[in-house]
Amino acid sequence: MFRNLYLSPLGYIISGFLHLLSWVHKPFMVYGYYNNKTKTFQKLTRISSSAKLLDKKHVDLADNIWIGHYSLLDGTGGLSIGEGVQISSHTVIYTHSSQDAIRMMGKHYIKEEATKRLVYKLKAVKIGEYTFVGTSSIILPGAVIGKGCIIGAGSLVNGLIPDYTIAQGNPIKIIGDTRERDKSRFADKIDLGKYYDPQALTGEVPGFLR
Repeated sequence: MFRNLYLSPLGYIISGFLHLLSWVHKPFMVYGYYNNKTKTFQKLTRISSSAKLLDKKHVDLADNIWIGHYSLLDGTGGLSIGEGVQISSHTVIYTHSSQDAIRMMGKHYIKEEATKRLVYKLKAVKIGEYTFVGTSSIILPGAVIGKGCIIGAGSLVNGLIPDYTIAQGNPIKIIGDTRERDKSRFADKIDLGKYYDPQALTGEVPGFLR
């Protein structure tokens, strides 16, 4: 019932009410997100009322994204998250770091704008479509995670994670391939028309469905 109402034109009103309620209520999922970067409303994106988004004008969220409870997403250096990504609770994504700037600038650090601070690190983070990030993971400035990946719980991500990768740990290590993981399920009676990456099903992705 609620789902049908939300998907109707009344969904915009429901989303606004949920955002107001999130200020005073225990954590729950808030449906709908206005993307300041693209000036579009992502109706199927769900973000916990306890999640925190910093510098939202540089946060580019596609639709149908899930962001779990008590997560922190930092848009300072630019953050792009593709359609269908799920980010589990207590996950942190950083796009800036002051680890060296605070020493180089001392008490003058606070007086300068972020972009002018000496050796202040600003690097964008990008997460590809339909990637899953496990709970309590930490994603550092400059990280790029491909589409269709699984990042194990408690992982530290720094650098490039290729498409279709299963990776976990601190430091993070590649331990598998989601294409192979998915291939084992195609013997079941599932609707392949719903699969997120049609190119993989046509064989255009090397090593898949052979």
